[in-house]
This record gives sequence, structure tokens and C-alpha cells, in this order.
Amino acid sequence: MERVSAWKKYKNKQIKEIESLCKAYKDFLNEGKTERECVKVSIKLAEAAGYRNIKEYIEKGKSLTPGDKIYAPNMGKSLALFIIGTENIENGMNILGAHIDSPRLDVKQNPMLEKEGLAYFDTHYYGGIKKYQWAATPLAIHGVVAKTNGEVTEVVIGEDKKGPVVFVSDLLVHLAGEQMDKKAAKAVEGENLDIIVGTKPLSGEEKDAVKANILKILKKKYDMDEADFISAEFELVPAGRARDAGIDESMIMAYGQDDRVCAYTSLAAMLKTDGVKKTACCLLVDKEEIGSVGATGMMSRFFENTVAEIINLMGDYSEIKLRRCLAASKMLSSDVSAAYDPIYWPYFEKNSSAYMGNGMVFNKFTGVNGKYNSNDANAEYIAKVRKIMEENDISIQTGELGRVDAGGGGTIAYILALYDMEVIDCGVPVLNMHAPYEVTCKEDIYETMKGYKAFIKNA
Repeated sequence: MERVSAWKKYKNKQIKEIESLCKAYKDFLNEGKTERECVKVSIKLAEAAGYRNIKEYIEKGKSLTPGDKIYAPNMGKSLALFIIGTENIENGMNILGAHIDSPRLDVKQNPMLEKEGLAYFDTHYYGGIKKYQWAATPLAIHGVVAKTNGEVTEVVIGEDKKGPVVFVSDLLVHLAGEQMDKKAAKAVEGENLDIIVGTKPLSGEEKDAVKANILKILKKKYDMDEADFISAEFELVPAGRARDAGIDESMIMAYGQDDRVCAYTSLAAMLKTDGVKKTACCLLVDKEEIGSVGATGMMSRFFENTVAEIINLMGDYSEIKLRRCLAASKMLSSDVSAAYDPIYWPYFEKNSSAYMGNGMVFNKFTGVNGKYNSNDANAEYIAKVRKIMEENDISIQTGELGRVDAGGGGTIAYILALYDMEVIDCGVPVLNMHAPYEVTCKEDIYETMKGYKAFIKNA
């Protein structure tokens, strides 16, 4: 299949649309560095576009009618948005599903320690990372402190240009001979990913005076005691803002683009859509990077329960109608794919790789080794989706996650397929996937958003 850069087909109008979309996307990344923040900013954007909380309909006993736009949050960490269609929902929905969690370091529940005049927060890494990449780089703390009196305080340290950052230390190269002989996976151990938070002792304290000073600062700024770490959620993410990359400004470099680039393009497609035949749904879920587990992951019953509430608000709920709706639905599992990197060519197969600048990428299957733990889309469904993309002039390509037996990965696709619905993975190709700073191409972001919009209108 011939590969053509989609940049070649654009006129000035499309170039302006790309820059406008990508500016809004960078704002989304800057405001949403955690799953909680992503949900918060997504609700803000949805409400500005006319969406209303489903709880308003439930509490007031108000019926849902075609054209209504609603959202349903789940514990502040996942979100579902719907546009009610004119067709009977029993005929299925058109669904976009992305995840909004990203690899990071999590602060433990009893994290504070002092060693030889350095105060640390103990951490546990989340998701698949190259641990050495997180040393000697500026990090920011994002999260919340939940107090026993019911108060929840948001905490952000490290994003103010005039304020401090925190960091994981690394061994100086002059002493690192033994370290550099280790395998990359062992060069920096997980237990050594503790962040340094201070060196200044509190006057008058004899023992752990630096730790005492940090606790004093936290108390003053956030009314937080050491015991409050038990009910706090602090995530360590790379400090700084999303930036244009390349001298030609054709790319974006930022933390968390897996999978927030697909989350944002899915959200943007929904917010730009009106008047659908089939009910449209956008799912933004948590915990994909650790197996989609927990109450806010795709394995939970949140999505199913919300669809049941929607059918009930239409005044005609039954269990069989819910089952028929889910089975008849069509889904794009909106997740990133590995972009071909010529520097690391031995780990890719050129004809089966996605390329930066060539548009939206479809992955028939993911998984590892012999396609284990994957969703393998049916040819008939791929043909239907392909037709939609061709009719709407969407630049598409296909890809796989590296050479056979080189590795692999998974998405939420197989979970939705358990309902017997048709699902295929598709999204934006990414360089540096799971690194602190990932890279995407603006053109691919634009084509993917257009592709998602075409799907929810026409599938």
C-alpha cells in the first residue's frame, strides 16, 4: 500500500484548522496531566457545548429525547458522554473509547522519610516505564488530599515557572561504571525512584528536621498533616507545558499523549457533532495502563450501568433491550499506535508500521506474541469503517505494535468486544511512547479527529 504524507493535500484553510485544533489540544494536555484533571477539563468543555449531567435527568425524572447531550462522571476519574440519536437505541450506539491515565510515579501512603539531610517522598511507579528515564528530570506533583472531615484539596507543585520542582536523583557518570554495565531495566531500580523534596532543616528540630520543615510547609499551604497522606493521591508527572516540536513546528512534544491524544480527539469529535441517527458515545476511562481494573477502569460496570440509566430515561427499560443495544453497537477503541522510528528500525516491520504524518492508524489486532490478549477485528467490520473513511476523505494507514515477537501491548478493545460488539483499535501514531515526553504529528491529530467525527455520524 502506497504511503503518502497527508500534509500534501492541505490548503491554507486546513492548515489553520490543524493549528487551531492542536492549540486547543495542547491546552487540554496542560490542564489535564492526571485522570482527575482530564475529567474536570472535559466536563468544562462539554458543558460549554451544551452537555448536562445525567443526574439532573434522573433527579428530576426528565425523559431523554433525540438531540439531548448528557455526560456521566465516575468518581472523578472516568467519564461517558452521549448524544441521543433518532434511531431506537436497541439498534446500537456508535462508540469512541479512550483512556486518560498515563504512566507515572505515584506517591505512597506513608511516603515521608529523611536520609542524611535529604527529605524524600517514597513512590511506586504506575504502568510500563523505562525507569531510568525518570531520573534527573524536573517533576511536578499533581493530586488531591481528602480529609476526614470531607474536604478535598487539590495540590499542584511544580508547574509554576517561578516555583519549585521535585526530582529523582541519578548517579553521577564519574561513579557509574558498574551502573552502566547493568541492563537498562536494572540501571535504576524501582525502589530508587524516590523524589527529593527538600534539604532545609526546621529550626529547633533535632531529629528529621528537614522532613519536619516539609511537613510545616504542607500544613501551611494545604492544611495537610502527615497522617493525611493515607487519603491523598499524589502523582509525579514531568513538569512543564506541551510544546511544538521540530523546526517546522509540525509535531507536539508533551507528557501523557498515550492516550490523551486519542481522548482529546474523541472528545473534540463529539463536541463538534450534532444530530446523529444512532446514539453516539465517548468513553474516557482510567486504569488502562495497569489492566483496566478497578471501579474507574473499563472492566467496571460503570459503562453498562450508565447505558441502563439512559434506556430507563427513555421510558422503556428492559434487560434484553440493554443487551441488544450493547451487542449491536460499533466501537473505535481510540488508542495510540507505535510510530515507525528509522533509528530503531530492527524492532519494526516497515510494511506493517504506522508512519508520522500519514494519518489515522488502524490496528486490526494488538496483543503479544501470537496475538494473545488482543481484539482481532473482523474483515467485514474493517471494510465498513474503511468505507466511511474513504467517503469522508480521511487519510488512514494500518499498523502493528512492532515486529512479530518484538513485544506488543493491549487496549480496552477486547473488553467492549465481550458485549459482542464490533471493535477495532485506531488512533494517532506516537514516537517515544511511555517516555516522559511523547511526540505526535499535528496532521495525524487532525485526521484522527475528523475520522472519529465521521464514524459517530455514519457508522
